[in-house]
Amino acid sequence: MSDTPDQPHFADSLLPYDRWTEEAMREVALRALAHAGEHGLPGEHHFYLTFRTGAPGVVVPGHLRARYPQEMTIVLQHQFWDLKVDRAARQVSVGLSFGGTPSTLVVPFDAITAFLDPQVRLGLRFGPPGEEEGEPEAESEPTDLLPAAEPPPEPPPPGPAQVVSLDAFRRRPGTTRD
Repeated sequence: MSDTPDQPHFADSLLPYDRWTEEAMREVALRALAHAGEHGLPGEHHFYLTFRTGAPGVVVPGHLRARYPQEMTIVLQHQFWDLKVDRAARQVSVGLSFGGTPSTLVVPFDAITAFLDPQVRLGLRFGPPGEEEGEPEAESEPTDLLPAAEPPPEPPPPGPAQVVSLDAFRRRPGTTRD
């Protein structure tokens, strides 16, 4: 990597700061989900939760896994129930309706790839946990905050839960952050 005015080169660290930062950011998302599960969503807050559908331990209806074989995003806003963060099992579970059919989704912590709260413009992205030096890099984006220049998506209208994509928030190859 070459030094540029926008992205100076930093010395390699013998401390795993990247992993520690990612774990801390994942904890922020889990705390927000746990809070919403216990107290409901305050004000206009709502969450977009993106996860790898093919990850071990993910439970989603078969028709959704077929439609979203790699990754899908759920919106937690008006119509969801039984949102739980189970730290012992290391998973999040939530009830949602898809096409009028109620379903319970189970998402292991390790399968979560993104968390967004558009109310406060907080967006977090996660790679696979436990990635150590020397292992191949994951295909997913590193954890970061969304650039301030990008507007948050419009909240979905009240009604059945919708599956949406966060592609608008992904950095494109060859672009830089401000």
